[in-house]
Amino acid sequence: MKFDNVYFVNGTAYAGKSTLVKAMAKKYDGIACEENYHNSRLDGLDKHEFPGLTYTRDLVNWSDFIRRTPDEYERWFNTTSIECEILELQILEELAGQDRKIFVDTNVSVETLKKISDEDHVLIMLADPEISVKRFFERPDREKQFLYQLLLKEENPKQAIENFRNCLKRINSQERYDDFLNSGFHVILRDENRTIEETCELAKKFWKL
Repeated sequence: MKFDNVYFVNGTAYAGKSTLVKAMAKKYDGIACEENYHNSRLDGLDKHEFPGLTYTRDLVNWSDFIRRTPDEYERWFNTTSIECEILELQILEELAGQDRKIFVDTNVSVETLKKISDEDHVLIMLADPEISVKRFFERPDREKQFLYQLLLKEENPKQAIENFRNCLKRINSQERYDDFLNSGFHVILRDENRTIEETCELAKKFWKL
């Protein structure tokens, strides 16, 4: 299925994807599918069919989450990304029949995007891989601060934080960054001096809106 009225934003963490999605939806009276919008389906998922997404849903002791090795964390991340794509495509198929533009902060892979969307309906936004590691706990959102407090309660907080940062480095690697950069889609690099209005103008040009 081709999603003619859907505009996808993929890329790395801290690149401004959700901010752009919200701004563009407001600008064009469209629908904003923001970060992790697939969570609307989380409660009804079968743990055998979606082991990655239900891992956090059903987790009893969140200390187990932060104590994983980088290898374990990366395997979970890759599994969850595949599961997120399945749910996102289901949701978008339901939304696409509406006569409104849909702007999506997506987990859909570059490979799949090439099959379901035109080149001028996809935008890649990138931030330096180190940013997601250095700034992870700087964001005030509840989830990140919850994890940070858990790490501080570990027997060796310094070691625990270092291990978790190594997990983040694994999924925000230079290799992943380069794969996005060389995907063939239009790219916007993070620029602290660029306003959201200027970013919207870039997206408008790339998406031919």
